[in-house]
Amino acid sequence: MKQRLVVGLLSVLIAGLTLPAMMAQMTGSVGGVCKDESGNPIVGATVEFSNTANGRKYPVKTNKKGEYYSLGIEPGSYNVLITSADGKVIDKISNFRVVLGENTLNSDLKERSGGAAPPSAEMQKMQEEHTKAVKENDVIKIVNQKLASSSQASKAGDYDTAIAQLTEASQIGPNYDLVWFNLGNAYRDSAAKQTDSAEKSKRLSSAVDDYQKAVDIREKAAQTDPKAAQPQNLAAYYNNLGAAEAAAGKTDDAAKAYTAAAAANPTAAGQYYYNLGAILTNAGKVDDAIAAFDKCIAADPTKADAYYQKGVNLLAKATLQGSKMVAPPGTAEAFNKYLELQPTGQYADPAKQMLASIGASVETGFGKKKK
Repeated sequence: MKQRLVVGLLSVLIAGLTLPAMMAQMTGSVGGVCKDESGNPIVGATVEFSNTANGRKYPVKTNKKGEYYSLGIEPGSYNVLITSADGKVIDKISNFRVVLGENTLNSDLKERSGGAAPPSAEMQKMQEEHTKAVKENDVIKIVNQKLASSSQASKAGDYDTAIAQLTEASQIGPNYDLVWFNLGNAYRDSAAKQTDSAEKSKRLSSAVDDYQKAVDIREKAAQTDPKAAQPQNLAAYYNNLGAAEAAAGKTDDAAKAYTAAAAANPTAAGQYYYNLGAILTNAGKVDDAIAAFDKCIAADPTKADAYYQKGVNLLAKATLQGSKMVAPPGTAEAFNKYLELQPTGQYADPAKQMLASIGASVETGFGKKKK
């Protein structure tokens, strides 16, 4: 008895479909140099920005060169108080306007020019990091817009529009694994709608490539920062990669992807091993499918369908002795375990019929037997 098993596909839960923005998106930075009457840098001074509207304060200290720099200042009007390390008031500046981006405020008691002094290498680095963060947030904003619009298009079945939006997003933000994952989903979903075999094959190939890019980016991030591993996401990427490879007829590659998914996220390994068993069953690899369902059952003993599918594959190995069908050991146990877990499940009747075909009894979870 042959059947086509459906492989489960996974989505990634990352704040819906959005990428997280960085702190600098809606704030500005302030920096400058403080010098005394002799033109010498004021070391260890406190430069305190006080918002005239809400009283919020942002204190920052000067370094050995009299420089200070601070990120995350909300736009607005500020009164600035500069005090020495021993608490003496050095300078006061009223109604300084902070805007988005970089803001410079110097305190030069000798010249009182307010002109910008050449920043040190340390300050240049801080300013460059801030500028990079602002640009990154601009990219994230655009990418999130395209993720949202592509999601709406996919839900409406307009996969070509979704692919176009996600392709643009991948060009703008090529280092975001979520973009490549969703692009892979769009290509795979659209492939199922194709009537031309060549076009279907082409789209499945694109899906495989995009899923692989998502995997590579996520694995590289994990190597750099273990806290950024996101095992659930990586496993989902591998899972859908396996589904695309299986649809493209690459069973061996799909098997590797599902195995990698199980290794990436052991807590969900049961589902990934079940998917592995499904594609092996579809490919007619009975022994390998049985082994996969055994792994699924070991990872999740409550997954009833795995017992049923194991029984189906075992039954495929049955032999005839005269007029009697003899199934391998464990076949009846597999079907009965399914009935114990799902007595009225979708495979309940087929399980009973298969038990009858090998002359086995139906055992319920209550210890009763029916012939």
